[in-house]
Amino acid sequence: MHNITALTCQPTQAIVLDDSERQACEIWTRVMGYHRPVSSFNTGKKGEFYERTYFEENSIEKQC
Repeated sequence: MHNITALTCQPTQAIVLDDSERQACEIWTRVMGYHRPVSSFNTGKKGEFYERTYFEENSIEKQC
């Protein structure tokens, strides 16, 4: 017999932080096979990073 655990999601209250409570988020990306923080890039590489465009691939639904 298998043990089945039911998980439920309860709505939570949003947490609002003051600017003084926030900290900077470091952005990492993969370049030439290695993960590196964007903050360590030179000016040209940072420019390339911020010019990148992202796309979403639409899923194809099966048609019967």
